[in-house]
Amino acid sequence: MSDQSSAVVIDVHELSRSFGELVAVRDVSFQVQRASIFGLLGPNGSGKSTIIRMLLGILSPTSGSANVLGYDAERDAEQIKRRVGYMSQQFSLYADLSVRENIEFYGRIYGLSSDRIAERQAVVLGLTGLEDRLDQLAGTLSGGWKQRLALACSLIHDPEILFLDEPTAGIDPVARRQLWDLLFELSGRGVTLFVTTHYMDEAERCTDVGYIYMSQLLVLGKPSDLKSLPAVSPAGSRRYELRVPRPAERLSEIRKLDGVRDATLFGETVHVMVDEHLTPKNLAAELSTSVDEADIREVPPTLEDVFVTLTKNAQEDTVPPEPIVPAPDNAQGLTVSQKVGLGVVPPEAPAPPTKRSRPFAGLLAILVKEFYHIRRQPSTIFFMLVVPVMQTIIFGYAIDIQVEHIPMVVFNMDGRQPSQQLVDSFVNTRRFDTVAYVEDDDTFHHWMATGDAKVGMKIPPYYSDRLLRGEQVEVQVLIDGSDSQVATTALNTSQLLGVNLSLQLAKQKAEAVQLAPARDPTGKADLPIDIRPRLLYNPDLESDHFFVPGLVGIILQLVTLFLTSFAIVRERELGTLEQLFVTPVSRAGLLLGKLIPYAIVGFIETLIMLTVMIYLFGVPIRGSVGLLLSLSMLFMVCSLGLGLLVSTIAKSQVEAVQFAFIVMLPSVLLSGFVFPRSQMPLPIYLITFAIPATYFIEILRGIVLRGAGLMDLVPMVTGLTICAIVVLTISVTRFRKQLE
Repeated sequence: MSDQSSAVVIDVHELSRSFGELVAVRDVSFQVQRASIFGLLGPNGSGKSTIIRMLLGILSPTSGSANVLGYDAERDAEQIKRRVGYMSQQFSLYADLSVRENIEFYGRIYGLSSDRIAERQAVVLGLTGLEDRLDQLAGTLSGGWKQRLALACSLIHDPEILFLDEPTAGIDPVARRQLWDLLFELSGRGVTLFVTTHYMDEAERCTDVGYIYMSQLLVLGKPSDLKSLPAVSPAGSRRYELRVPRPAERLSEIRKLDGVRDATLFGETVHVMVDEHLTPKNLAAELSTSVDEADIREVPPTLEDVFVTLTKNAQEDTVPPEPIVPAPDNAQGLTVSQKVGLGVVPPEAPAPPTKRSRPFAGLLAILVKEFYHIRRQPSTIFFMLVVPVMQTIIFGYAIDIQVEHIPMVVFNMDGRQPSQQLVDSFVNTRRFDTVAYVEDDDTFHHWMATGDAKVGMKIPPYYSDRLLRGEQVEVQVLIDGSDSQVATTALNTSQLLGVNLSLQLAKQKAEAVQLAPARDPTGKADLPIDIRPRLLYNPDLESDHFFVPGLVGIILQLVTLFLTSFAIVRERELGTLEQLFVTPVSRAGLLLGKLIPYAIVGFIETLIMLTVMIYLFGVPIRGSVGLLLSLSMLFMVCSLGLGLLVSTIAKSQVEAVQFAFIVMLPSVLLSGFVFPRSQMPLPIYLITFAIPATYFIEILRGIVLRGAGLMDLVPMVTGLTICAIVVLTISVTRFRKQLE
């Protein structure tokens, strides 16, 4: 078609969409011409919004095809989004951003330069009359002004097609008329309008109308043509308007009259369709009145009559109807709708070249918007910065839990039977588990520094010889004091065990000979075995040295997980996420723009908690601060990924809370924060390796308390890295710019 103004810009062919067993749209076909106002009418739930979402590429069709501006709606959705605007059914802009900030945000989303944004802002403000409300928060606008703002944002990038999903729902009649005046002006400027509505008066204003009922397109054409359909005014029938007293009370009586085919209230009148033989005089006689008194006059059918008639026919017909199109004499000068019905399809307009999609498109816009959100939400700032400090103080002072069973490494330089009996005596108490035998000091201290062993026993090479000579022998037991509960148990058990073993040896020698079982270096009688425990890292056994570093990890995950999942789920609930889906913002730009602000806040929160740990609880950082902060960022990335994963599963903020707690509970109970993992049954112990907090808590305690270096923490860093990669991969894969 050579005439550009009559080019087909939307071409839909047998489009269908099912949600499980529910068929939302069934084999819908139509075309829309450039600069026309195409109205898609139908009751709520008939499939209007679903069709728009498929045309915009945020919902995949089950079958059929749709082309917008020459692009396939499913395959080339990102190309379409650059050239169309969308105004959703409910207000889906950001209530806590001002009018100016909302408009500028969408300008950035579409990649407009600052000068172009200012130019287009002046145009859309002049069109919508929002000049005096630039600094007013969007949430404080009335319904009509909200719709004007939504229209301004959808027009900021000068789209060729504007999709409006019930744009006048919920606003007063004056605002509705004013909005339609704006739409007529846009149509006059060459913008194609695709409007869904269930208001009959709005259908009258469209150049072409399609009526969809129960997922099926029943009719399409121009309003004037639809009113002349034979199905609406069957042969041998007439339509009259009756003005009778108490019309609502007499409606049932009128419907029962012989020859009345249909009767409907129309304001203070009744519209009836009657058999041709039932003249106004006969009708008045049936109503026991006169023609003048009843004010009976013949009227043409309205669009409401059209849709009511077709709806009734569809309800009575069990076979899905074909779309009804007024039959013309020939194909010359037909409407787009009529050509669809006749199979006369105009050629598709060629798609002009467009810019290649940028991988980080819209990143700056999302970043700026997120910082606006953070600034405007005092409760969020309080939760992020104050509540974690309070939790740290409460948990640090209040929690004091006893533990049992301790992993032990043995450096047995003696190697003979008496020394092995000593090791067996420790193991037989069931307080200690031997995890390794080592052959040198470096390996011995490495096991302690990494935290894989909480107790280290060093038996001297002369242990057996001194016992045989009746001399006292010292056995060094090193205890990891970073875990005060484990250290207390190990200290008490080792001391008691040394006394018991010495008493046993003393008793045996006393029974054999009347001599002292052993003598100390001064020659005085003493116990044979001198167990000399020494506490490492936390010699005073302060419980806060154990709990506070772990709290840093738990609270950091808590803050980033909840805030990230809530931020995305809240946008989904408000409809703003769907509004973003129909823009050309890339998935990387959307995700990074959402996550980076919370990563920055999380990093600041980490610094605050470490400051509280050092200066309030007196827990110094013995290792590298740079290493600690670097690994904290790695853990934060993993936590943000968990929040993103929750947001892809949860459909509401309530669900987000539930899923977030499901994630947090094992992080608190199974990560080693409260209970030693070594004490857990094997299946649960294996599960703990899938919890990111397990690795980070060990990293925190290793660097903060034991001064561990990167090489000492390789297993923990490796595990945390794998968790981060897996969580981010799953989260990003699940997060799509489409609706479910």
